[in-house]
Formats: sequence, structure tokens, C-alpha cells
Amino acid sequence: MSDAAKKVMDLAVRLAENHDLPDDALYTLITERNEETALFLRNEARALCERIYGRFVYIRGLIEFTNYCKNDCYYCGIRRSNREAERYRLTEEEILSCCEAGYGLGFRTFVLQGGEDPYFTDERLGSIVASIRGLCPDCAITLSAGERSHDSYRRLHDAGADRYLLRHETADPCHYGRLHPESMSFDKRMAALKDLKEIGYQTGCGFMVGSPYQTASMIVKDLRFMKEFGPHMIGIGPFLSHKDTPFYDMENGTAELTLYLLSVIRLMMPKVLLPATTALGTVTEGGREAGILSGANVVMPNLSPAGVRKKYMLYDNKLSSGSEAAESLELLRESLSKIGYGIAVSRGDSLVI
Repeated sequence: MSDAAKKVMDLAVRLAENHDLPDDALYTLITERNEETALFLRNEARALCERIYGRFVYIRGLIEFTNYCKNDCYYCGIRRSNREAERYRLTEEEILSCCEAGYGLGFRTFVLQGGEDPYFTDERLGSIVASIRGLCPDCAITLSAGERSHDSYRRLHDAGADRYLLRHETADPCHYGRLHPESMSFDKRMAALKDLKEIGYQTGCGFMVGSPYQTASMIVKDLRFMKEFGPHMIGIGPFLSHKDTPFYDMENGTAELTLYLLSVIRLMMPKVLLPATTALGTVTEGGREAGILSGANVVMPNLSPAGVRKKYMLYDNKLSSGSEAAESLELLRESLSKIGYGIAVSRGDSLVI
């Protein structure tokens, strides 16, 4: 092993032992990574995850309830300015039907994900949450509906929502400005995450790997922010471009770096819930399974009505069928069984305190 490779391996060993590194060491771990270090981190991350959560993967039933969005994020296929998007909203009855079907399949967590759609006021969304709580009292309800006011978050929590996912996207204010229009604010995004945690949600954040203009220094900032914030869940996946956005010709993120960072995140935050995302499964065949073997322990099959799945196109070629579909849970069970994992039929609460 060369001196350079030994230096990086020594950092990887320190990370596995201490669950943190100084920022300059994290930078080196990322920029000078190699296959041997990646394999070591993957094995350590998987072993750590198994010690905490066992050889089980938690499933979340994903319901993409609206693709209307008031925002114009430069990377997103459902951005306000995309006139090619075929818009839809699910009714409360349709959402409850998804939950009822999902419950029968074994799901005990439902994730309502959508654009920032003004139609879904606190009253409307709160009614939906309360109805799900009445229908499935033993289930966890997760919302992923963007930035809302502190009062809105509290009202939805009071209605029965347990968890909230809000990707911070980047911990670098200048980078945030290059990914979003001036109408959106880095400070507001960070304040929203703080509000969610203060109210009592199990809170999730995350970022795109390989997003336009991202540097290794920015990834280090993301890792440091998440370590200090202490989220219950972290969602990362490769940036994938969409043909009808300003970033249509930008280079996609890679599975290689995403998997590497999954292992780093698991070792930095041992108890965090860490999904193997649809984007990872889209960018490379077997990506989701590779994510589990790199330290992830959550997957989110799609429970949305089949007729709308192709309309929630955040990026080109997004998977929504096969083992990505909730009704094909047996396919997922088989694919996980091949790598030695089973599905946990439970709420799958985070162990982060």
C-alpha cells in the first residue's frame, strides 16, 4: 500500500473507531478515496448497522400526493415553470385508499411526499393526517411537503404527523443560491429544520450527491451540519438531471460517491435511519441493494396510484415499477433476501435521541 493510500486508510479506521473526524480529514477521506478504503468503510458501516438494527430493512410506503409546486428549484422536474409537467392532486379518499392497501401489504409507515402546493392548507392536510391516524392508529405518518410556518408544522404534528422530511439540499449558503431562485432562502430552510425538531418531529434532512457546482468542501459542510444537527433520518441520492429544467445538460451524480458517503454517514451517525433511495436504484442496476450493503437500512416503495407515478418525475427515468412498487413487495423481499436481509414489519422508529 502506498503512503497516500495508507494515509486515507488510517483516516477510515479513525472514523470507524471514533465516529467523527476533523473537517480537513473528512475532505481527504473524500478527495483521496480509493477502492480499498471504500471496501473497508462499506464493511464497517454494514457491520455497525447490523449491530444496531439487525439484518432487517425498514419499509416506508411512499404516497406522492401532489406534483404541483410553487417553487422553481433549478434541478426539479416538478418546478413551477415546467409547463410540460402533467399536474395532479390526490384526493383524501385516494390517499386513504393507498394507506389501506399499504397496511394490508405490511407497511407501518406512510410517507406523504409532494411539492409545495398551496392547495394543501393546514386544514386540508391536517384532515388527511387525522384520517390516516384514525384508519391506522399503530402506524407512523411522515410528511415531506416542504417549507411551512412554525404554526403549520405544529398543527400538522397535533393532527397526528410523527415525522417530517425536509432535505437541506446543501449546507453552503452560496451553493444554495446556485440551486434555487432568489425567492428561496437558505436561512429559511435551516430555520424550518430547527422548527421541526423543536416541535417534536422525528426530523429528516439530506442532500443530492454530485449536484451542480458541488465541491468536496461543500460535502464536508453537509456532513458537519448533519453531525451537529442530529437528524433522525438522512436522505442522500445522486443528482439526476431532468430534461425540462435549467440543469438539463448537467452531469449526473454517481453511484460510487453516493455509496461511499452512505458508509461515511453511517459511521458518523450510527443510529440514523438511512434510506437506499429510488435515485440510487435509478442511476445503477442493483443500486438499492448496494446501498443496503453500504450501511443503509430503509427503502421506500411507491404506494401512489399507478396512474400518477409517471407524473411525479423529479428527474428523468425515475423508477416507479417492479420492486420499486409497493404492490410488488415480494420482489423487494426476494432481492433483499439474496443479500441476506429481511423486511421489518414495524414502524421502524429512529434510535436517535
